[in-house]
Amino acid sequence: MNIIEKKFATIEDAASALAVDLKNNLNEAISARGHSLLAVSGGNTPKKVFEYLRKQKLDWNNVIITLTDERWVPNDHIESNEQLVRSYLLKYLPEGTSFVPLYGGQETLEVDVKLFESRLKNLPLPFDAVYLSMGVDGHFASLFPGDKTFDIYDSHCIAVPGTNTRLARISLTVSTILNARKIYLLFSGKDKLSMYLKARTPGLYDEIPLRIVLSQNKIPVMVYYTE
Repeated sequence: MNIIEKKFATIEDAASALAVDLKNNLNEAISARGHSLLAVSGGNTPKKVFEYLRKQKLDWNNVIITLTDERWVPNDHIESNEQLVRSYLLKYLPEGTSFVPLYGGQETLEVDVKLFESRLKNLPLPFDAVYLSMGVDGHFASLFPGDKTFDIYDSHCIAVPGTNTRLARISLTVSTILNARKIYLLFSGKDKLSMYLKARTPGLYDEIPLRIVLSQNKIPVMVYYTE
């Protein structure tokens, strides 16, 4: 397994270290190819990462940012990941920083997925960095236990239908995430650490989705965590 684990005393320390490593990754990509491509997660912990990342010295005009996943809601909705990224990161960056939203306001989720698929095909893939969060159930992006989403290789994003407990979403596919040059994972707390350790053991991907990230040997995975 191509995994490097870094344990920290506080989530602030972990978020700061991750921001610095993302900065170095993106700077190297810009030096090598003239641009960099970053996918980020939404949620409370990413807010801390964004607060540190926006202070990093980067040629933001050559950085393209998008999301690993998005709830199918307008960008002014309280649960919109786009709103979070705009509020905690983009508003502090130069106007030339590119952001590619997942929600497009189309008449159906499926039409929006097709729209984002076309946008992704025009990006300079693969991603230089994908920053993932994880749930206590072992999901990442919007790829949940029990969903049959792991064998999709003919598209960059997928529709994730809503349920009684969650909103409909758009998510990058596993194949797109695992084609990145490097993956970064940040989590905190004993419950998530316990799930992470389970994900390090052999088993079914649709039981613990994170297993598919941690069991592959192609892409380096940087893990930042606190107990």
